[in-house]
Amino acid sequence: MTTSAQQNHLVALFKAATVIPVLTIERIQDAVPLARALVAGGVRTLEVTLRTPVAIEAARAMMAEVPEAVVGIGTILNPADFTRVEKLGVAFGISPGLTPDLLKAATDSSLPFAPGIATASELMMALSYGFDVAKFFPAEQAGGIKGLRALGGPFPNLRFCPTGGIGEANAATWLAEPNVVAVGGSWLCPPAEIRAGNWAGITAICERTVKALKAA
Repeated sequence: MTTSAQQNHLVALFKAATVIPVLTIERIQDAVPLARALVAGGVRTLEVTLRTPVAIEAARAMMAEVPEAVVGIGTILNPADFTRVEKLGVAFGISPGLTPDLLKAATDSSLPFAPGIATASELMMALSYGFDVAKFFPAEQAGGIKGLRALGGPFPNLRFCPTGGIGEANAATWLAEPNVVAVGGSWLCPPAEIRAGNWAGITAICERTVKALKAA
């Protein structure tokens, strides 16, 4: 798959998702019930972050036991991370930032990938490697919607998945921007609810969010 085809595939995947929960899984036993709770609430596309020792194992369990879920990996920081993720066979990869080495690894791969950007210079680097879909991170702290609109001026064909400071109250506002294809956030699965095993509560949050975004 060429980089262009990868990016088009990623756009289609993100648009179908609309909202992508950012998952930090601390206990492997939480992975499958969490995925089931999210899917039951109408949220199928999941980002498992590489922030804990069990992240890879958790993503593998989700893919094996919750086939309805579309599982990707986030917090990819370097080529070694990218290689681990690619071997896992997930649907997509996301990073919070970018480096030339990471972008080179991504261009040599068939895995759909969205590098993280916060500035025009980072966008220019991403574009130089063929990436026109990016994670805008940290979205609110990097200028919010005004910052995204400013970047949209010189880069009108770029598409974004903003993450960072986005929640139930402002997700629809972000999604109304023409260059936003999806938003990401952790409000769909609060850490306290995961630790408590409140899967019904997480499903309810997802159902409420999906309903509100459809209405918007």
